[in-house]
Amino acid sequence: MTLLRDLRYPAPHELALAARAMADEHPARVRLRQVGVSRGGRPLWVLSVGGRGDRGREVLVVAGAHANEPVGGATALELARRVSRARDAGTGWHFLLCADPDGAELHRTPRPGSLLDYHRHFYRPPGPEQPEWAPSILPPDRLPPESLVLTGLIDELRPVLQVSLHGTDLGGSWVQLTRDLPGLAEPFGKSAAELRIPVERGASDAAGWASPGPGIFVMPDSGAGAGHSEDTRLSTWCHRATTTAIVEVPMWASDLVDDPAPHPDPRGALRMLAGRLTGEAARVAELREHLGDAEPDPDAAALLRAVDWTLRLIPQVTAGWTGPGAPAEATTATVGSIDAFGRRLSLRAAAMLLRVVRAQGHPAAPGLDRLVTGWCEEFSARFRARWVPVATQVEHQSRTALAAYRCLQTGQA
Repeated sequence: MTLLRDLRYPAPHELALAARAMADEHPARVRLRQVGVSRGGRPLWVLSVGGRGDRGREVLVVAGAHANEPVGGATALELARRVSRARDAGTGWHFLLCADPDGAELHRTPRPGSLLDYHRHFYRPPGPEQPEWAPSILPPDRLPPESLVLTGLIDELRPVLQVSLHGTDLGGSWVQLTRDLPGLAEPFGKSAAELRIPVERGASDAAGWASPGPGIFVMPDSGAGAGHSEDTRLSTWCHRATTTAIVEVPMWASDLVDDPAPHPDPRGALRMLAGRLTGEAARVAELREHLGDAEPDPDAAALLRAVDWTLRLIPQVTAGWTGPGAPAEATTATVGSIDAFGRRLSLRAAAMLLRVVRAQGHPAAPGLDRLVTGWCEEFSARFRARWVPVATQVEHQSRTALAAYRCLQTGQA
């Protein structure tokens, strides 16, 4: 794939062009269709390989649900190529190439050379504007069109498996499951080891979830996660009680999230991390207050909504770290994952605010630029970050998605 050889992430229009070429080359087996439009009028495309056979097994793969996690589109194309060669007539694979093209337009980092490059054009929409998360936050009559398209696809296909392709800026790889897929830990761990990708053993997104193997986490009945006030059981991951695998892969790897050694003082560490995050958030919030609310530019308005959402989330996060439910025992990997999660929250808010003040020529821009630069450098240095090539990210996600389907087949046999 040319885009992977160029070591960059494809934009939504490039994904659509590549998918169209694949459909034109294999018209009897591969098809591309538009299934809706985004709030901004951008097309939402689904690439399908096979399907609607006598056995009626369908798999839905969702890419680009989070604008700042661009690897999924490239993985979707690679998976489409692999399953088209397999020619399993009884299984249809359907790829939503980019669930949030509006967000992808605002997050422009096709070839980040560093964490600072990545954050220079960072954008992650607030929860109510994220296609997968919106149903867990908003009433049905206020859902964005992207969420309605996604739930409509699930209603239409009734997939035996949904695979949601995600990524993290810095850390390791892990998989969240709506129900256990016995046997997945072995091929997942083998792939990560072969590709030198650390396994995130204590992912903060899945704090308190059952873990049948390193890096594999099964959603509890409540659906609660430490980093979210919403119930994940109301997200599109669980629509129609679908079996869903959320596959995370890092852009930059850190072995600190793969260390199973017991941490000597997790509660003390979490108090320290909460204090740091509270202080960092206060610095960003002070700058945000000076900008006010009037903002005619749509891009700037979207960025500010995301900043405000992130700043409101932070007190909920720190309360969980310092409250009675804070763990008395934890591994070094778990504390490392929480450390990384906190750093990225304040950094993301600052980075998105910087985009606004820089565009406005605001006098706060130079100081905020220095702050973002320093936080990126500290984040990278603390975790000894090393870049994971795009092709390697895609390979690991592809292997894991296919392994999840094989485990599902085995369990249903």
